[in-house]
Amino acid sequence: MSLTKRILFGIVVCGLCFCGIIFIQPLIRGELPETPLQAAVFSSSESPESQTETAGLSLSGLQNIEAAVEASIKAGELPGAVVLVSRHGKTAYLKAFGNRAVRPQTEPMTTDTIFDIASLTKVVATTTAIMQLVDKGVLRLEDPVIRHLPRFTGGGKENITVGQLLTHYSGLRAGFPASLEWYGHAAALEEIWKDRTVNTPGSAFIYSDLNFIVLAEIVRAVSGKALDTYSREHIFEPLGMTETAFNPPAGWTARIAPTEMRQHPPPTSKDSKSTEYKMLRGGVHDPTVWKMGGVSGQAGVFSSARDLAIFAQALLNRGVYGAGGERILSEAAVTAMASPQSPPKAKSVRGYGWDIDSEYSSPRGTLFTDGYGHTGFTGTSIWVHPPSDSFVIILSNRVHPTGGRNINNLRRAIADVVAAAIQNM
Repeated sequence: MSLTKRILFGIVVCGLCFCGIIFIQPLIRGELPETPLQAAVFSSSESPESQTETAGLSLSGLQNIEAAVEASIKAGELPGAVVLVSRHGKTAYLKAFGNRAVRPQTEPMTTDTIFDIASLTKVVATTTAIMQLVDKGVLRLEDPVIRHLPRFTGGGKENITVGQLLTHYSGLRAGFPASLEWYGHAAALEEIWKDRTVNTPGSAFIYSDLNFIVLAEIVRAVSGKALDTYSREHIFEPLGMTETAFNPPAGWTARIAPTEMRQHPPPTSKDSKSTEYKMLRGGVHDPTVWKMGGVSGQAGVFSSARDLAIFAQALLNRGVYGAGGERILSEAAVTAMASPQSPPKAKSVRGYGWDIDSEYSSPRGTLFTDGYGHTGFTGTSIWVHPPSDSFVIILSNRVHPTGGRNINNLRRAIADVVAAAIQNM
Protein backbone atom coordinates (compact mmCIF):
# COMPACT_ATOMS: atom_id res chain seq x y z
CA MET A 1 0.00 0.00 0.00
CA SER A 2 1.43 3.41 -0.98
CA LEU A 3 2.03 6.13 1.62
CA THR A 4 -0.83 8.22 0.20
CA LYS A 5 -3.29 5.30 0.43
CA ARG A 6 -2.13 4.58 3.98
CA ILE A 7 -2.79 8.18 5.00
CA LEU A 8 -6.24 8.16 3.39
CA PHE A 9 -7.04 4.83 5.04
CA GLY A 10 -6.02 6.22 8.42
CA ILE A 11 -8.21 9.30 7.98
CA VAL A 12 -11.23 7.13 7.12
CA VAL A 13 -10.65 4.83 10.12
CA CYS A 14 -10.32 7.79 12.50
CA GLY A 15 -13.48 9.32 11.10
CA LEU A 16 -15.42 6.12 11.59
CA CYS A 17 -14.14 5.77 15.14
CA PHE A 18 -15.17 9.35 15.94
CA CYS A 19 -18.66 8.77 14.50
CA GLY A 20 -18.91 5.57 16.47
CA ILE A 21 -18.12 7.38 19.72
CA ILE A 22 -20.72 10.03 18.95
CA PHE A 23 -23.28 7.32 18.26
CA ILE A 24 -22.45 4.97 21.12
CA GLN A 25 -22.42 7.53 23.93
CA PRO A 26 -26.11 8.44 23.62
CA LEU A 27 -26.92 4.74 23.27
CA ILE A 28 -25.19 4.02 26.56
CA ARG A 29 -27.21 6.81 28.19
CA GLY A 30 -30.39 5.35 26.71
CA GLU A 31 -31.18 8.47 24.67
CA LEU A 32 -31.39 7.06 21.17
CA PRO A 33 -34.81 6.41 19.65
CA GLU A 34 -35.82 2.83 18.97
CA THR A 35 -38.00 3.54 15.92
CA PRO A 36 -38.02 6.32 13.28
CA LEU A 37 -41.31 7.65 14.64
CA GLN A 38 -39.83 7.98 18.10
CA ALA A 39 -37.09 10.25 16.78
CA ALA A 40 -39.37 13.29 16.81
CA VAL A 41 -39.89 12.96 20.56
CA PHE A 42 -36.58 11.36 21.54
CA SER A 43 -34.01 13.47 19.72
CA SER A 44 -30.43 12.34 20.33
CA SER A 45 -28.87 15.43 18.72
CA GLU A 46 -29.08 17.36 21.99
CA SER A 47 -28.05 16.56 25.54
CA PRO A 48 -30.85 16.06 28.06
CA GLU A 49 -29.95 19.43 29.57
CA SER A 50 -30.15 21.30 26.26
CA GLN A 51 -33.41 19.56 25.34
CA THR A 52 -34.87 20.72 28.63
CA GLU A 53 -33.78 24.28 27.98
CA THR A 54 -34.99 24.42 24.38
CA ALA A 55 -38.31 22.93 25.52
CA GLY A 56 -38.78 25.98 27.71
CA LEU A 57 -38.51 24.15 31.01
CA SER A 58 -36.33 24.91 34.01
CA LEU A 59 -33.81 22.10 34.51
CA SER A 60 -33.36 22.97 38.17
CA GLY A 61 -37.14 23.00 38.59
CA LEU A 62 -37.59 19.55 37.07
CA GLN A 63 -34.95 18.15 39.39
CA ASN A 64 -37.54 18.46 42.17
CA ILE A 65 -39.29 15.44 40.63
CA GLU A 66 -36.54 13.22 42.01
CA ALA A 67 -37.13 14.28 45.61
CA ALA A 68 -40.88 13.72 45.28
CA VAL A 69 -40.51 10.22 43.84
CA GLU A 70 -37.79 9.16 46.26
CA ALA A 71 -39.92 10.31 49.20
CA SER A 72 -42.84 8.25 47.90
CA ILE A 73 -40.63 5.18 47.53
CA LYS A 74 -39.22 5.66 51.03
CA ALA A 75 -42.79 5.90 52.38
CA GLY A 76 -43.57 2.51 50.85
CA GLU A 77 -46.14 3.87 48.41
CA LEU A 78 -44.51 2.23 45.40
CA PRO A 79 -41.35 0.21 44.63
CA GLY A 80 -40.26 2.36 41.69
CA ALA A 81 -41.39 4.56 38.83
CA VAL A 82 -40.58 6.03 35.45
CA VAL A 83 -41.38 9.70 34.84
CA LEU A 84 -41.38 11.36 31.43
CA VAL A 85 -42.00 15.04 30.72
CA SER A 86 -42.24 16.45 27.21
CA ARG A 87 -42.77 19.93 25.83
CA HIS A 88 -42.72 21.25 22.29
CA GLY A 89 -42.05 17.74 21.02
CA LYS A 90 -38.90 17.33 23.09
CA THR A 91 -38.32 14.90 25.93
CA ALA A 92 -37.28 17.27 28.67
CA TYR A 93 -37.16 14.68 31.43
CA LEU A 94 -36.99 10.87 31.43
CA LYS A 95 -35.81 9.03 34.50
CA ALA A 96 -36.28 5.70 36.28
CA PHE A 97 -36.45 5.45 40.07
CA GLY A 98 -36.28 2.63 42.57
CA ASN A 99 -36.94 -0.97 41.61
CA ARG A 100 -38.98 -2.67 38.93
CA ALA A 101 -39.36 -5.74 41.14
CA VAL A 102 -38.75 -6.54 44.79
CA ARG A 103 -40.05 -10.14 44.76
CA PRO A 104 -38.98 -12.82 44.22
CA GLN A 105 -35.78 -10.84 43.74
CA THR A 106 -34.82 -7.19 43.43
CA GLU A 107 -34.51 -5.69 39.94
CA PRO A 108 -33.70 -2.02 39.35
CA MET A 109 -36.21 0.09 37.43
CA THR A 110 -35.18 1.12 33.90
CA THR A 111 -36.64 3.71 31.54
CA ASP A 112 -37.60 1.00 29.05
CA THR A 113 -39.69 -0.96 31.56
CA ILE A 114 -43.05 -2.14 30.23
CA PHE A 115 -46.02 -1.62 32.56
CA ASP A 116 -49.54 -2.94 32.91
CA ILE A 117 -51.16 0.46 32.28
CA ALA A 118 -54.55 -0.65 33.66
CA SER A 119 -57.27 1.95 33.00
CA LEU A 120 -55.08 3.96 30.64
CA THR A 121 -56.37 1.26 28.28
CA LYS A 122 -59.67 3.13 28.33
CA VAL A 123 -58.14 6.12 26.52
CA VAL A 124 -55.13 4.69 24.68
CA ALA A 125 -57.09 1.86 23.05
CA THR A 126 -60.88 1.93 23.55
CA THR A 127 -61.68 5.64 23.29
CA THR A 128 -59.32 6.07 20.35
CA ALA A 129 -60.93 3.13 18.56
CA ILE A 130 -64.45 4.49 19.14
CA MET A 131 -63.51 7.97 17.92
CA GLN A 132 -61.86 6.52 14.82
CA LEU A 133 -65.11 4.74 13.99
CA VAL A 134 -66.96 8.02 14.51
CA ASP A 135 -64.49 9.70 12.14
CA LYS A 136 -65.34 7.07 9.54
CA GLY A 137 -69.06 7.73 9.88
CA VAL A 138 -69.94 4.16 10.85
CA LEU A 139 -70.74 5.09 14.45
CA ARG A 140 -72.32 8.14 16.11
CA LEU A 141 -71.83 9.24 19.70
CA GLU A 142 -75.58 9.88 19.93
CA ASP A 143 -76.39 6.33 18.86
CA PRO A 144 -78.23 4.24 21.45
CA VAL A 145 -76.02 1.29 22.30
CA ILE A 146 -78.82 -1.11 21.42
CA ARG A 147 -78.47 -0.07 17.78
CA HIS A 148 -75.12 -1.87 17.64
CA LEU A 149 -75.61 -4.43 20.43
CA PRO A 150 -79.21 -5.73 20.21
CA ARG A 151 -78.87 -7.69 23.46
CA PHE A 152 -78.11 -4.50 25.40
CA THR A 153 -81.70 -4.04 26.49
CA GLY A 154 -83.87 -4.18 29.59
CA GLY A 155 -83.31 -2.77 33.06
CA GLY A 156 -83.22 0.82 31.78
CA LYS A 157 -80.36 0.24 29.31
CA GLU A 158 -82.36 1.00 26.13
CA ASN A 159 -81.72 4.75 26.26
CA ILE A 160 -77.98 4.64 27.01
CA THR A 161 -75.90 6.24 24.24
CA VAL A 162 -72.34 5.60 23.13
CA GLY A 163 -71.39 9.06 24.37
CA GLN A 164 -72.80 8.36 27.84
CA LEU A 165 -70.64 5.25 28.10
CA LEU A 166 -67.56 7.33 27.26
CA THR A 167 -68.34 10.02 29.86
CA HIS A 168 -69.43 7.58 32.59
CA TYR A 169 -72.93 9.05 32.72
CA SER A 170 -74.59 5.85 31.49
CA GLY A 171 -76.26 4.84 34.74
CA LEU A 172 -74.47 1.47 34.84
CA ARG A 173 -72.88 0.33 38.08
CA ALA A 174 -69.11 0.62 38.61
CA GLY A 175 -68.35 -3.06 38.08
CA PHE A 176 -69.44 -6.60 38.74
CA PRO A 177 -70.16 -7.47 42.38
CA ALA A 178 -67.27 -9.45 43.89
CA SER A 179 -69.70 -12.20 44.90
CA LEU A 180 -70.84 -12.77 41.32
CA GLU A 181 -69.48 -15.98 39.79
CA TRP A 182 -68.73 -15.96 36.07
CA TYR A 183 -65.85 -17.25 33.97
CA GLY A 184 -64.70 -16.12 30.55
CA HIS A 185 -65.38 -13.31 28.08
CA ALA A 186 -68.76 -14.61 26.92
CA ALA A 187 -69.97 -15.04 30.50
CA ALA A 188 -69.03 -11.45 31.34
CA LEU A 189 -71.18 -10.24 28.46
CA GLU A 190 -74.08 -12.38 29.61
CA GLU A 191 -73.94 -10.63 32.98
CA ILE A 192 -74.05 -7.24 31.27
CA TRP A 193 -77.03 -8.24 29.12
CA LYS A 194 -78.85 -9.16 32.37
CA ASP A 195 -77.73 -6.10 34.34
CA ARG A 196 -79.88 -3.09 35.23
CA THR A 197 -79.03 0.59 35.49
CA VAL A 198 -78.61 2.06 38.96
CA ASN A 199 -79.27 5.63 37.78
CA THR A 200 -81.23 7.21 34.95
CA PRO A 201 -78.84 7.57 32.00
CA GLY A 202 -77.36 11.07 31.92
CA SER A 203 -78.28 11.89 35.51
CA ALA A 204 -75.18 10.97 37.55
CA PHE A 205 -71.49 10.23 37.20
CA ILE A 206 -70.35 6.70 38.08
CA TYR A 207 -66.87 5.75 36.93
CA SER A 208 -67.66 2.34 35.48
CA ASP A 209 -65.57 -0.45 34.02
CA LEU A 210 -68.78 -1.91 32.63
CA ASN A 211 -69.09 1.10 30.32
CA PHE A 212 -65.82 0.17 28.65
CA ILE A 213 -66.55 -3.53 28.44
CA VAL A 214 -69.59 -2.50 26.40
CA LEU A 215 -67.57 -0.04 24.30
CA ALA A 216 -65.09 -2.79 23.39
CA GLU A 217 -68.02 -4.88 22.15
CA ILE A 218 -69.23 -1.94 20.08
CA VAL A 219 -65.78 -1.81 18.44
CA ARG A 220 -66.11 -5.51 17.65
CA ALA A 221 -69.66 -5.15 16.31
CA VAL A 222 -68.95 -2.13 14.12
CA SER A 223 -65.44 -2.96 12.87
CA GLY A 224 -65.67 -6.75 12.86
CA LYS A 225 -62.47 -6.99 14.89
CA ALA A 226 -61.78 -7.63 18.57
CA LEU A 227 -60.33 -4.66 20.45
CA ASP A 228 -56.80 -6.09 20.68
CA THR A 229 -56.61 -6.71 16.93
CA TYR A 230 -58.26 -3.41 16.05
CA SER A 231 -55.94 -1.43 18.37
CA ARG A 232 -52.83 -3.10 17.00
CA GLU A 233 -53.78 -2.49 13.38
CA HIS A 234 -55.26 1.01 13.65
CA ILE A 235 -53.46 2.64 16.60
CA PHE A 236 -50.28 0.94 17.79
CA GLU A 237 -48.72 -0.09 14.48
CA PRO A 238 -49.52 3.16 12.61
CA LEU A 239 -47.89 5.17 15.40
CA GLY A 240 -44.88 2.85 15.70
CA MET A 241 -45.81 1.87 19.26
CA THR A 242 -43.75 -1.32 19.15
CA GLU A 243 -43.83 -1.84 22.93
CA THR A 244 -47.60 -1.74 23.37
CA ALA A 245 -50.00 -4.70 23.32
CA PHE A 246 -52.72 -6.68 25.03
CA ASN A 247 -51.44 -10.04 26.31
CA PRO A 248 -47.78 -9.14 25.66
CA PRO A 249 -45.52 -11.80 24.13
CA ALA A 250 -43.27 -13.91 26.33
CA GLY A 251 -40.21 -12.19 24.90
CA TRP A 252 -41.16 -9.00 26.76
CA THR A 253 -41.41 -10.63 30.19
CA ALA A 254 -37.97 -9.63 31.50
CA ARG A 255 -38.79 -5.95 30.94
CA ILE A 256 -42.33 -6.08 32.35
CA ALA A 257 -42.92 -4.70 35.84
CA PRO A 258 -44.61 -7.39 37.97
CA THR A 259 -47.73 -6.62 39.99
CA GLU A 260 -49.28 -9.05 42.52
CA MET A 261 -49.63 -12.74 43.27
CA ARG A 262 -52.57 -14.37 41.51
CA GLN A 263 -54.09 -17.83 41.26
CA HIS A 264 -52.69 -19.68 38.25
CA PRO A 265 -54.13 -20.53 35.85
CA PRO A 266 -57.31 -18.39 35.94
CA PRO A 267 -60.37 -20.46 36.92
CA THR A 268 -62.50 -21.47 33.95
CA SER A 269 -65.48 -22.58 36.03
CA LYS A 270 -66.65 -22.54 39.63
CA ASP A 271 -65.41 -26.13 39.95
CA SER A 272 -61.90 -25.46 38.68
CA LYS A 273 -59.36 -25.51 41.48
CA SER A 274 -55.81 -24.26 41.65
CA THR A 275 -53.59 -23.94 44.68
CA GLU A 276 -50.68 -22.48 42.73
CA TYR A 277 -50.13 -18.74 42.98
CA LYS A 278 -47.68 -16.81 40.83
CA MET A 279 -46.48 -13.23 40.64
CA LEU A 280 -48.25 -11.61 37.70
CA ARG A 281 -45.70 -10.53 35.12
CA GLY A 282 -47.26 -10.05 31.74
CA GLY A 283 -50.67 -11.19 32.90
CA VAL A 284 -53.23 -8.43 33.37
CA HIS A 285 -53.74 -7.24 36.95
CA ASP A 286 -57.38 -6.18 36.62
CA PRO A 287 -59.37 -9.13 38.05
CA THR A 288 -62.28 -8.77 35.62
CA VAL A 289 -60.09 -8.58 32.52
CA TRP A 290 -57.94 -11.42 33.88
CA LYS A 291 -61.06 -13.62 33.99
CA MET A 292 -62.01 -12.42 30.49
CA GLY A 293 -58.76 -13.61 28.96
CA GLY A 294 -56.70 -10.41 29.06
CA VAL A 295 -58.60 -8.31 26.53
CA SER A 296 -61.33 -5.81 27.36
CA GLY A 297 -62.11 -2.14 27.04
CA GLN A 298 -61.28 -1.05 30.58
CA ALA A 299 -57.81 -2.59 31.07
CA GLY A 300 -55.34 -5.04 29.59
CA VAL A 301 -52.84 -2.93 27.63
CA PHE A 302 -49.13 -3.06 28.47
CA SER A 303 -46.87 -0.23 27.34
CA SER A 304 -43.69 1.77 27.97
CA ALA A 305 -43.03 5.45 28.68
CA ARG A 306 -41.66 6.00 25.21
CA ASP A 307 -44.64 4.46 23.46
CA LEU A 308 -47.09 6.43 25.58
CA ALA A 309 -45.12 9.58 24.76
CA ILE A 310 -45.67 8.89 21.07
CA PHE A 311 -49.40 8.58 21.73
CA ALA A 312 -49.55 11.74 23.87
CA GLN A 313 -47.60 13.70 21.26
CA ALA A 314 -50.09 12.61 18.61
CA LEU A 315 -52.83 14.13 20.76
CA LEU A 316 -50.92 17.39 21.11
CA ASN A 317 -50.44 17.33 17.33
CA ARG A 318 -54.22 17.22 16.95
CA GLY A 319 -54.32 13.60 15.84
CA VAL A 320 -51.12 13.03 13.89
CA TYR A 321 -47.61 12.01 14.95
CA GLY A 322 -44.54 13.53 13.35
CA ALA A 323 -44.02 15.51 10.17
CA GLY A 324 -45.80 13.63 7.42
CA GLY A 325 -46.78 10.98 9.93
CA GLU A 326 -49.88 8.86 10.27
CA ARG A 327 -53.12 10.61 11.21
CA ILE A 328 -55.00 8.44 13.68
CA LEU A 329 -57.73 10.90 14.64
CA SER A 330 -59.35 13.97 13.13
CA GLU A 331 -58.78 17.33 14.80
CA ALA A 332 -62.48 17.40 15.59
CA ALA A 333 -62.24 14.06 17.41
CA VAL A 334 -59.31 15.24 19.54
CA THR A 335 -61.22 18.41 20.41
CA ALA A 336 -64.28 16.36 21.42
CA MET A 337 -62.20 14.10 23.67
CA ALA A 338 -60.51 17.07 25.35
CA SER A 339 -63.65 19.21 25.79
CA PRO A 340 -66.36 18.95 28.46
CA GLN A 341 -69.04 16.46 27.38
CA SER A 342 -70.74 15.89 30.74
CA PRO A 343 -74.31 17.09 31.29
CA PRO A 344 -74.62 20.86 31.95
CA LYS A 345 -73.64 21.92 35.50
CA ALA A 346 -72.29 18.44 36.26
CA LYS A 347 -69.77 18.39 39.10
CA SER A 348 -67.60 15.72 37.46
CA VAL A 349 -66.46 17.02 34.09
CA ARG A 350 -65.36 14.48 31.48
CA GLY A 351 -64.51 14.61 27.83
CA TYR A 352 -65.15 11.58 25.66
CA GLY A 353 -63.07 8.97 27.45
CA TRP A 354 -60.76 11.48 29.12
CA ASP A 355 -60.95 13.13 32.53
CA ILE A 356 -60.99 16.93 32.73
CA ASP A 357 -62.09 17.90 36.23
CA SER A 358 -63.29 15.25 38.67
CA GLU A 359 -62.24 13.31 41.74
CA TYR A 360 -59.92 11.38 39.39
CA SER A 361 -57.93 14.45 38.28
CA SER A 362 -54.91 13.98 40.57
CA PRO A 363 -52.42 13.95 37.62
CA ARG A 364 -53.39 17.57 36.88
CA GLY A 365 -52.09 18.79 40.24
CA THR A 366 -53.08 22.23 41.45
CA LEU A 367 -51.10 24.48 39.09
CA PHE A 368 -52.29 23.07 35.76
CA THR A 369 -55.71 24.66 35.40
CA ASP A 370 -56.46 23.07 32.04
CA GLY A 371 -55.80 19.92 30.08
CA TYR A 372 -57.02 16.37 30.23
CA GLY A 373 -55.71 13.01 31.37
CA HIS A 374 -56.38 9.66 32.97
CA THR A 375 -55.10 7.33 35.66
CA GLY A 376 -54.56 3.58 35.94
CA PHE A 377 -55.10 1.53 39.10
CA THR A 378 -51.66 -0.07 38.92
CA GLY A 379 -50.04 3.35 39.41
CA THR A 380 -49.99 4.91 35.95
CA SER A 381 -51.18 8.28 34.63
CA ILE A 382 -51.03 10.74 31.75
CA TRP A 383 -51.82 14.46 31.82
CA VAL A 384 -51.85 16.39 28.53
CA HIS A 385 -51.69 20.19 28.78
CA PRO A 386 -52.28 21.82 25.37
CA PRO A 387 -51.87 25.45 26.60
CA SER A 388 -48.19 24.76 27.36
CA ASP A 389 -47.78 22.11 24.62
CA SER A 390 -46.65 19.60 27.22
CA PHE A 391 -47.53 16.29 28.83
CA VAL A 392 -46.52 14.31 31.92
CA ILE A 393 -46.38 10.51 32.06
CA ILE A 394 -45.99 8.64 35.35
CA LEU A 395 -45.63 4.87 35.27
CA SER A 396 -45.32 2.66 38.32
CA ASN A 397 -46.39 -0.73 39.63
CA ARG A 398 -47.54 0.59 42.99
CA VAL A 399 -49.51 -2.63 43.59
CA HIS A 400 -46.28 -4.67 43.71
CA PRO A 401 -45.76 -6.84 45.64
CA THR A 402 -48.82 -6.88 47.93
CA GLY A 403 -51.29 -4.20 46.91
CA GLY A 404 -49.49 -0.89 47.36
CA ARG A 405 -50.80 2.44 48.57
CA ASN A 406 -52.45 5.54 47.13
CA ILE A 407 -50.07 7.68 45.03
CA ASN A 408 -52.39 10.58 44.22
CA ASN A 409 -50.23 12.96 46.27
CA LEU A 410 -47.20 11.97 44.20
CA ARG A 411 -49.12 12.52 40.98
CA ARG A 412 -50.14 15.99 42.15
CA ALA A 413 -46.62 16.84 43.30
CA ILE A 414 -45.03 15.89 39.98
CA ALA A 415 -47.66 17.84 38.03
CA ASP A 416 -47.03 20.93 40.17
CA VAL A 417 -43.26 20.62 39.73
CA VAL A 418 -43.67 20.44 35.94
CA ALA A 419 -46.14 23.34 35.84
CA ALA A 420 -43.79 25.47 37.94
CA ALA A 421 -40.86 24.62 35.65
CA ILE A 422 -42.60 25.85 32.51
CA GLN A 423 -41.12 29.03 31.08
CA ASN A 424 -42.46 31.22 28.29
CA MET A 425 -46.06 30.04 28.22
